[in-house]
Amino acid sequence: MAEEDIYTKDGTVDIHKNPANKTKTGNWRACRFILGNECCERLAYYGMSTNLVNYLQERFNQGNTTASNNVTNWSGTCYVTPLIGAFLADAYLGRYWTIASFSIIYVIGMVLLTLSAALPGLKPPCDASGCHPSSAQTAACFVALYMIALGTGGIKPCVSSFGADQFDENDETERKKKSSFFNWFYFSINIGALVASSVLVWIQTNVSWGWGFGVPAVAMIIAIISFFIGSRLYRLQIPGGSPLTRICQVLVASLRKINVKVPADKSLLYETGDEESNIKGSRKLDHTNKLKFFDKASVEIQSDGIKGSPNPWSLCTVTQVEELNFLNFLVYLWIAMRYKYKKVIERPH
Repeated sequence: MAEEDIYTKDGTVDIHKNPANKTKTGNWRACRFILGNECCERLAYYGMSTNLVNYLQERFNQGNTTASNNVTNWSGTCYVTPLIGAFLADAYLGRYWTIASFSIIYVIGMVLLTLSAALPGLKPPCDASGCHPSSAQTAACFVALYMIALGTGGIKPCVSSFGADQFDENDETERKKKSSFFNWFYFSINIGALVASSVLVWIQTNVSWGWGFGVPAVAMIIAIISFFIGSRLYRLQIPGGSPLTRICQVLVASLRKINVKVPADKSLLYETGDEESNIKGSRKLDHTNKLKFFDKASVEIQSDGIKGSPNPWSLCTVTQVEELNFLNFLVYLWIAMRYKYKKVIERPH
C-alpha cells in the first residue's frame, strides 16, 4: 500500500488526534463495538420504558391518565434532548466524547431507577391496600427517569453517524461497506427491542420490578464497557464549531453587503480552494438558488482581502451559505407539517 493510501482522506483522526490509519482503525474492526453498544442500549431503553405506565400505576398509585401523561412527557423529553446532544457533538465535543459522557449519565439514571424499585427506603412500601410512595421516593424515580432522558439525548443522534465515520467516503471499498453497516445497525436495534419487550416485560410482571429494571441497568453498563473497549480502533471526526455562529456570520455578512450585486456566474462566489470545506468534519456544498439574498455573503469585494485572510463576518463561503439555506428549508418543512396537521385536526368530521 502506498504511503498516501495508509491514512483516511475524510479528515478523521484516531483517539490520540493523529490522522486515522486505515490498517489500524475504523471499518468492521471498530463497528462491532458500536453495534454491541447500540444493541445493549436499546435493550436498556425499551426494557425500562415499555412497561413504565404499569409501574407508575402499581407502585405510585397513579391513575391510568396520570401515568400515561407522565410517560408521554418523559418520552417527549427523550426526543427533544437529542437536539442538545447533536449540537454539542457537531460544535464542540465530537461524537465519541458526546456518546461517552452522556452514556455515563444514562448509566447513573438506570442504576438510580433500579435502586428506587428495589432498595428499602427508596422503594415505596406496599401492603394489602396498595403502595404508599412518599414525595422523596417519587422524586427519586423521576430524577432517574429524566437522567435517562438526558443520557439518551447524547447517544441517539450520534451513534449511527459515529458508525458511518468508521468508513472512508473517499474509499470505494469502504463506501460500499457503509450501507451494510446500517443494515446491521438496525438489526441490532430490533434485537435489543425484541428482548426488552418480551423477556424483560415478563420479568417485571412475574418476578419483580427490581430485577426488571436491574437487567436493563446491567445491559447499559455492558453497552458503555463495549463502547470504551473499542476506543483505540475508532475514527473520530473533528467537531466543526458552533453552527449558530456560522449562521450569524452569514446574516451579518449579507446585511453588510446589502447593496452588492450577486454575479450571474455563481462560480465567482467565494469558496475555499482546499478539497475539504472550511467547516471541520464537513464536505463542501454546491450552490443552490434558494434564498438568493444570502448569496451576497459570498460575494468577494476589494475590502475583503485587505488584511490577508477574509473576515468571516464579512465574507462567507458558499458551503456556509448553503448550510443556512438547508436549516431554513427544515424550518419551513416543520412549519408546513405543523400547519397541515393543525388543518387535519380542525377539519370537521
